[in-house]
Amino acid sequence: MFDHLSTYATDYEATKAFYAGAFAPLGYSMQMEFVAEWNEAFPQQRMCAFGPEGKPAFWIIETKEQFTPRHIAFSASSRKLVDQFYAGAMENGGQDNGKPGLRPMYHEHYYGAFTLDPDGNNVEAVCHDPE
Repeated sequence: MFDHLSTYATDYEATKAFYAGAFAPLGYSMQMEFVAEWNEAFPQQRMCAFGPEGKPAFWIIETKEQFTPRHIAFSASSRKLVDQFYAGAMENGGQDNGKPGLRPMYHEHYYGAFTLDPDGNNVEAVCHDPE
């Protein structure tokens, strides 16, 4: 449904490492990274984008001020990949916000895992398929 979206990071390097670890099992990697030299108020502002090959879909943008936390869920094609997403996130500075498991309140086969990134965003991987 979406073409691309962004999140903001007060600790750019920690946030970049978190998403690199969390996204690797899902097949997403960094597609580009640069400095926003055009931004007169913050000419050293860093940003990068993760996604599938050739598609910068999820942007991390450095900021000086923390923003209201968000929730985003990424599709995983298997429950094993949800588990790997969670492990990668936790190994790279994530905080537990819901260990991998079924969430039958959503539907019978909803299998998800939730972590908080370095800025407190609730980041999830979910598989909707039966095991």
